[in-house]
Amino acid sequence: MHTRKLPVLAAISAFALSLALSCAPGSIGTAMADSAEAHLVSIDRPGQRQEELSVYSAAMDRVIPVQVLTAFDNSVPRPTLYLLNGAGGGEDAATWYRQTDVVQFFLDKNVNVVSPVGGKFSYYTDWQKDDPSLGRQKWETFLTAELPPIIDKALGASGANAIAGVSMSATSALNLAIVAPDRYRAVAAFSGCASTSDENSRRYIQLVLDRGDADARNMWGEPGDPDWQRHDAVLNAEALRGKALFISSSSGLPGPMDTLDSPSIGGRPATLANQIVLGGVIEAATNACTHRLADRLSELGIPAQVEFRAAGTHSWRYWEDALHRSWPMLETALRE
Repeated sequence: MHTRKLPVLAAISAFALSLALSCAPGSIGTAMADSAEAHLVSIDRPGQRQEELSVYSAAMDRVIPVQVLTAFDNSVPRPTLYLLNGAGGGEDAATWYRQTDVVQFFLDKNVNVVSPVGGKFSYYTDWQKDDPSLGRQKWETFLTAELPPIIDKALGASGANAIAGVSMSATSALNLAIVAPDRYRAVAAFSGCASTSDENSRRYIQLVLDRGDADARNMWGEPGDPDWQRHDAVLNAEALRGKALFISSSSGLPGPMDTLDSPSIGGRPATLANQIVLGGVIEAATNACTHRLADRLSELGIPAQVEFRAAGTHSWRYWEDALHRSWPMLETALRE
């Protein structure tokens, strides 16, 4: 048995509504300036199914915690699913690990699940400039070039990868698969907005970055900068050809998980109201964005598993279900 494993409301509502209508807590480690290359720094809870590794990113000059759930049977090399958190980057309570059954779901699956802790409000991309609030953000480099070889070596992984993201990171997952076409065989994007280059999309992105007091111009430049077009998955959808694709979103109308007795609500009326109102409006916006991507894929004749729920808000229980539903497609792609 192979045993080497690794640890692991008003303004935005108004804008999100206009977008829908128009476009139909881990800590970051200290820097290691004396090291020129990305490398594994340490392993926490080695030998357990849930471990955490600390990886030094030369591109960002800091140590990134990475949560890992190793494959059920690692007697042979297994594939890897890079599972990205949303806007909080895994640094808050809104994470796959804290809000869903991701650990239980993957306990009997022969895949390594890898989630970096960090990257809040970064869109997991390489920023043109260091931001006064967020610092240096070079997540595209980290996720496509630095981290995968370290994961493969430390886990004895097969080198077959998939990537999935939710909300902010759904945009990222699509873009990372486009910029690194040989890195990921499959992509799953839940409740994201693939468009980035039109005015409404840029405004939406800035509203996300406002939560981190960050400036979108530091990310992809001024509105006319080609970086905005380069990171627009609708414009660049042709680059997704040949990959297994799963995209999904809900309508934004209250659904079966938007009730007081839902586990994520816990009987709290204010939480439910926020999920229905704010979560409903945001999901309606991402639903329109997802339709745009689905339409473009269809125009290009690119196969994709597309699921639109008639009801549901921008919230974790729907994403948990979407992850479950995407797994058969992801698993098949990773086995090929």
